[in-house]
Amino acid sequence: MGKLKILPAQVANMIAAGEVVQRPASVVKELVENAVDAGATQINVVVTDAGRTLLQVIDNGCGMSAADAVLCFERHATSKIASAEDLEQILTYGFRGEALASIAAVAEVTLRTRRPQDETGTEVRIGAFGETKTATVAAPAGSNFAVRNLFYNTPARRKFLKSDNVELKHILEEFTRVAITRPDIAFTLSHNGRDIYVLKKAKSLKFRILDLMGSNVAGDIVDLSADTSVVRVRGFVGRPDTARKTLGNQYFFVNGRFFRSAYLHKAVMKAYEEMIPDGVTPSYFIFLETDPHCVDVNIHPAKTEIKFEEDAVIFQILYACVKETLGRNSFGASIDFNTEGAVQIPQLGQSFEQYKGPVQMPTIETDPSYDPFSAGAFPAADRTPANTNVMPGPTGNFSQYIDRHEDYGRLFEEKTLPQGRTLVLQGKYILTPAASGLMIVNIARARERILYEQALHALGQEAHVTQTALFPVQVEVGAQQRLLFEDNAALLARLGFDIAPFGTDTVVVNGVPEGYSCEPGKVLQLVSDLVYILSEEREALPELMQQRLAEKFATLGASHADPPASPAEAQQLIDTLFASDNAELTPGGRRIVSIVPLADIDKKF
Repeated sequence: MGKLKILPAQVANMIAAGEVVQRPASVVKELVENAVDAGATQINVVVTDAGRTLLQVIDNGCGMSAADAVLCFERHATSKIASAEDLEQILTYGFRGEALASIAAVAEVTLRTRRPQDETGTEVRIGAFGETKTATVAAPAGSNFAVRNLFYNTPARRKFLKSDNVELKHILEEFTRVAITRPDIAFTLSHNGRDIYVLKKAKSLKFRILDLMGSNVAGDIVDLSADTSVVRVRGFVGRPDTARKTLGNQYFFVNGRFFRSAYLHKAVMKAYEEMIPDGVTPSYFIFLETDPHCVDVNIHPAKTEIKFEEDAVIFQILYACVKETLGRNSFGASIDFNTEGAVQIPQLGQSFEQYKGPVQMPTIETDPSYDPFSAGAFPAADRTPANTNVMPGPTGNFSQYIDRHEDYGRLFEEKTLPQGRTLVLQGKYILTPAASGLMIVNIARARERILYEQALHALGQEAHVTQTALFPVQVEVGAQQRLLFEDNAALLARLGFDIAPFGTDTVVVNGVPEGYSCEPGKVLQLVSDLVYILSEEREALPELMQQRLAEKFATLGASHADPPASPAEAQQLIDTLFASDNAELTPGGRRIVSIVPLADIDKKF
C-alpha cells in the first residue's frame, strides 16, 4: 500500500496555499527538500542553462511505489500530514503536497523511482497539457526528477527570467540553505557540465560552512551556544572586524528549516552595537531548536517566514547569547562571574590606614653652584659638527655655529618639506598658496572626483589603465559571489580591474586600476567592496546606471588609494583635479577645495 493520500478538503483549505514555482530556484528548493525528507544520503543536482532547459535532482532515498509515483503529482498529495493537528508539529521540509503539482503545471517532468525492496522501478512522464504516461523500468533505489523546459506553456513568465548568472545565483542560494543544515548528507551541484559544489559528508557544521563559503568566512566566525527552557541556540557569528557592507552570509534556521526574520536580525545587530560601523553587517549562522508546537511554519507558501509563540523572549535570548559570545571572545565587554581561585582584594574603608603603610616623600637634590650660562656648561663634544641640533648659550661663541646652520634642514623628512608650492598635511589635505590666501584640498574627495570622471569614460567604452600586481592575490569569495565577477568581467576590465575566476569559489586579482593599492590586505577589502557594488540591482536607464556605478567605483577607489608620497605627487593630483569638469564638488555634492582668506590668517596673529 502506498504512503501518499489526498488531503480532505477541510484540511487542504487550512494550508497557506500559493504558487510555489516563481523561478528555477523554486524548483531546486522543492525537489532538494523532498530528497532530504526521503532520507537520502547522497543528493545530486544537475542544472542546464540556469534551469531553463533542465533541472534534475537525483537522490538515493526511500523511493516511491508505482501508485505513489503517479499520485505525487496530484494537489495536496502528501505523506507528511493527515489532520489539522499535524500542522502544529511539522519537522519535515515539505508538507503541503503542492510542489510537484505546481511544477508539473509549468514544465515537462519525468520521474524515475524505486523503493529498495522493489525489483523494478516506475517511470512517470508528464508532457504538454498534462498528458501522463507510466512505465515499468530499471532504476536505482531512490528518485530521479528531471524538469525540462520550465514555463514552456507560460511564455510571459519565461520572458521575465533574469540572465543565466542571476538565475544560477538564486539556485545556489536555495541549494546552500538546505545543504548547510545537513552536513551528514553528501551533495553535488553542476551547471552546464561543470561542477560547482562537490560536498562530501562533513564532520561538523563548521566544516560544511567551510566547504560552502570558503576559508575566509569559516575562519572568521566563532561558536555560539545557549540552552534555555524556551529555545536552544547553536551556530556561529562573525568577528566584528570582518563585518561587510554586502549581505549574503546571514542565516537563521529553526528546527533545521531556513527562515527570514527582520525582527531577530535586529537582535543580532543590537548585540554588535558600538563594535561595528554603520552600514555593515556581520556574518552569522544561527540554528534555533524549539518545540514545534511553539512555532508556526504555515504562514507563507515559500515556507521562509515563520511565527514564534514567544518571539519577544527569543529576541532577548538571542541578543544576550550573541552579546555574551562576542564578550567571551574579547570582541566587547564581558563579565566573568567565576571567582574561584581569584585574589581577594580587601575593601578599604575607615580602616584604610592599616593597609597603606608609611608614606615617604621623595627627596630632590639640587646643585646651587651650577650656572647653565657659563662657557663651560657645554661639553666639548657638543661643539662638534656631528651635534648640530644644539644651539649655543647666549654667552658662548656664536660664530662657531653659523657655518653649520644649513644642516638644520636635515632634521625634517624631505617629503614633509614644501617643495614648490604644496605641502601634504597628515596624508589628508594638501596646502598650497592661493591669490587670496591658503587653499586646502581634501585628498580623498579630490581622488573621488578624478576617479568618477575616469570611470564615466571607462563605462563609455574607453578603457582605463591597469596597474599589474607584482604577485597576484587569490581571494575565496564563494561560488555565488564568483558568478558576479564572471558576469561582469567586461565591465571590470574596462574599469581597469584584471580579475579572473579560478576554480569554483575563488577569484585571482592580477591587476587593479591605476591609483589603487596592490597590497594583499587592501586587495581583499577591494574584492569585498566590489561584491557589494556588483550585487546591487541595476537601474533601468543605462545613463543613470553608469552614473551610479561611476560614483560607487570612485568612492571605492578613493578609499583604497594611498596618500601622496611627496609634494610632487600632491601637485600632480591638484593639476589633475583642476583639469576635471568640476574641481569644487564630489559627485555626491561634497566640497573638495576650501580657501582660507589671508585676512582670517592675519587674525590668528
